[in-house]
Amino acid sequence: MLAQVDSAAVLGIDAYVVNVEVAAAPGVASFAIVGLPDTAVREAAERVRTALRSSQYKFPTNARLVVNLAPADVRKEGPGFDLPIALGLLMASGQIERGDIAQCIVVGELSLDGSVRTVSGVLPIALAAKAQGKTAVIVPEANAAEAAVVEGLTVYPVCSLAETVNLFLRPHERTAYPSRTDAWSPDHVVFDVDLSEVKGQMHVKRALEVAAAGGHNLLMIGPPGSGKTLLAKRCATILPPLTLSEALEITKIYSIAGLLPGDSGLMQHRPFRAPHHTISSAGLAGGGSIPRPGEISLAHHGVLFLDEFPEFDRRVLEVLRQPLEDGIVTISRAAANFSYPARLQLIAAANPCHCGFLGDSLRSCSCSSAQIAKYRARVSGPILDRLDIHIEVPRLRHEELLTNQTSESSSAVRERVSRARTLQLQRFAGIPVLNNAQMRPKDMRQFCPLSHEVQALLRSAIDQLHLSARAYDRILKLARTIADLDQSASIAVPHIAEAIQYRSLDRGK
Repeated sequence: MLAQVDSAAVLGIDAYVVNVEVAAAPGVASFAIVGLPDTAVREAAERVRTALRSSQYKFPTNARLVVNLAPADVRKEGPGFDLPIALGLLMASGQIERGDIAQCIVVGELSLDGSVRTVSGVLPIALAAKAQGKTAVIVPEANAAEAAVVEGLTVYPVCSLAETVNLFLRPHERTAYPSRTDAWSPDHVVFDVDLSEVKGQMHVKRALEVAAAGGHNLLMIGPPGSGKTLLAKRCATILPPLTLSEALEITKIYSIAGLLPGDSGLMQHRPFRAPHHTISSAGLAGGGSIPRPGEISLAHHGVLFLDEFPEFDRRVLEVLRQPLEDGIVTISRAAANFSYPARLQLIAAANPCHCGFLGDSLRSCSCSSAQIAKYRARVSGPILDRLDIHIEVPRLRHEELLTNQTSESSSAVRERVSRARTLQLQRFAGIPVLNNAQMRPKDMRQFCPLSHEVQALLRSAIDQLHLSARAYDRILKLARTIADLDQSASIAVPHIAEAIQYRSLDRGK
């Protein structure tokens, strides 16, 4: 007898429907799973066998069992096929009726006692189910919240194989999970940290505001203890609230990576990722035999903070080139190419030299000029060119440390940032650009007209600082953002002058 159950699998950041075909025929007892299964899928045979017996169902012992996962030319991975395989076996062996499952997607991992474990990638699976015209999904109870954010899809949470079977045997007793399409409320996100907690460093806070307003990448350079990490951790608190489309994209990535918090629907806040400097290229960009998102993609629409920037392996830093330029990570494998979104804001922190005290007001630097040059050369010129803002973070003076005066809160800065971002969304309506940092050359020609006075100042800066073409573009984008913060329709000389001040490494040449 032949039975069919629809399931789904994740490929890259999206999912596709997999038809689980189960055939039970007389013959020598065997159990084969075909259709390019990976190790976890092949091991489903033993999990399903034991789970059926633990749930008081019979496992066909005198039959030749074949499970086909179609389409057969795409590799399947993960334990999410356990539940549909078990249902297919029960139907093929005549233990339960086929039921009305033609419009349903089933996913779930089985424990040996018959309980259903959580799986990753349920949100993209639910979105794929709706796109394919399915009306319902059966998912582990722990994954129901993320599936329920998809509008127009009925979600049935299950805790065990026996409960899943009851859905088919007693359709009148089915209980759907409450829809959570209204669960998105980014305006009510509460942060544990605030920009007002950082003393002094007003010029750095201004640079952070400019970076947040335009989506610009930023490098902070200063001695140990000057507050670089403290400032970076508060950058996410001044970014504008997530839009619904951004929240969906981030949640899909975290769902695929298995990092979505329990009982969570949509991600409510922008991610902040801070990997250690010993991370590998695969850990940063993503990888594996069947690639998974790396830290770059996990920071999508949020902040990627790289502390001790020059201490990262140079080859690891070079994988940042494509994401910072194109907003996407492409990983090539023999079987397929995988692309993950990577529209992030890079915040990096570095010491000015190997000992960390070059230019410090209290301690003298022990590095030679050759050592300083060697330390700075750990980060290539092309990577530095992709960092729009280079800002120096000096050691705080004692009067700044002892003061009780508080600075602006994150909410006040975030309000200005949000106003500037709103201007940019209106400006770029109808084109694939979300903020000033993403402007292409043709967009800059259209949206960054320059007066004669501004052009004269730029010519002088190019001659004196020996700016590259990319550095020139960065200054122009920064000036456009500074003008947006001033609610100015045109770029003026003060906007360009401030933008030039944010290229400290160019000024130091």
